[in-house]
Amino acid sequence: MEVITYKCPNCGGDLTFDPVSGKYKCEYCLSSFTQEEMEKANPKAAEALHRENEDDAGRQETSDAQNGTDTAQTQDETAQGEAVVYTCPNCGAEIVTDATTAATYCFYCHNPVVLSGRLSGEYMPDFVLPFKISKEQAIEKFLSFTRKKHFIPKDFFEKSQVQKMTGVYFPYWIYGGDFETDYMARGRKVRVWQTGDVEYTETSIYDVRREGEVRVDGLSRNALNKADRDLIECVQPYRLEEMQPFSMGYLSGFQAEKRDIEQQQIAPELKKELETMARGAMRNEANEYISLEQEKMNLSPKQENWRYVLFPVWTLTYPGKDGKVYYYAMNGQTGTINGDFPYERKRALLTSAVSALLVLIVMLIGGYFA
Repeated sequence: MEVITYKCPNCGGDLTFDPVSGKYKCEYCLSSFTQEEMEKANPKAAEALHRENEDDAGRQETSDAQNGTDTAQTQDETAQGEAVVYTCPNCGAEIVTDATTAATYCFYCHNPVVLSGRLSGEYMPDFVLPFKISKEQAIEKFLSFTRKKHFIPKDFFEKSQVQKMTGVYFPYWIYGGDFETDYMARGRKVRVWQTGDVEYTETSIYDVRREGEVRVDGLSRNALNKADRDLIECVQPYRLEEMQPFSMGYLSGFQAEKRDIEQQQIAPELKKELETMARGAMRNEANEYISLEQEKMNLSPKQENWRYVLFPVWTLTYPGKDGKVYYYAMNGQTGTINGDFPYERKRALLTSAVSALLVLIVMLIGGYFA
């Protein structure tokens, strides 16, 4: 397992991915670089990833000396339950992560690091959706949204609290493909007419069959057990057409998680959703019937497509005075917001009491002058 950092070729500072420009930015000399320029300036990072992929294919993992300042081999990797300890290549401090963390920061020098082995081999993502919203923009959107809420504690908006907002790449499975459908049902048609004063109703029953092809793409599920799935799922959808082939560089400056949920665990759920969509498409093809009953449908895949993708999410937590931890999430690409916000009950009750008192005073004054 190697700890990768990306360095500026001009000054040696840390490079992080900038969502606004789509380039890699140095916070020290303010230089910016394209992905190609960044990879060219950090060849050892690519070598480390390639080496670990070979190891995952069956070669014995090496544990030799460090390969320079840009990449440093882990000097201390010890499992402590769910925690794993690595060495920061910048300052030598220990980086403590859990079993699914793939990118993080050093607590002491704030150096962004990527734990390459966590996303290599079978855990290498196929694609990544890069962040489009910067931290500054995310904070601005967060404050604009929450200030419209009533009775939120004042410390919820404090700078020290808001600055804790973190950009995290969450792992997702995306499912789709081309499928042949064979749909059968009992269809009912009703004809009503009137002759003189008599109204007639004729009901006809038909055997209905529809065959066709359905193409579906973009059915997705979160692939991380520890994630608040309801919260993270509710910031969808993402613009999947903007997916990029995976590169470790996109993770620099953000946190990232690797999957711990496999295809077979979520396949039944996604295939059931696919069947519902296909059934709806076949019903639309038989819309001349007033009702469809006793439905049966066979769905045969011509081609199935599974993709492992990292999605961007801005997250923030707030420890409430009521002992509850409140979670907030924002889609790092579109800005869609979801969250559970704290509520100051005493302020709400006081405001209600004051409002009621003012109404009573107005009524008494009105009665006095009347």
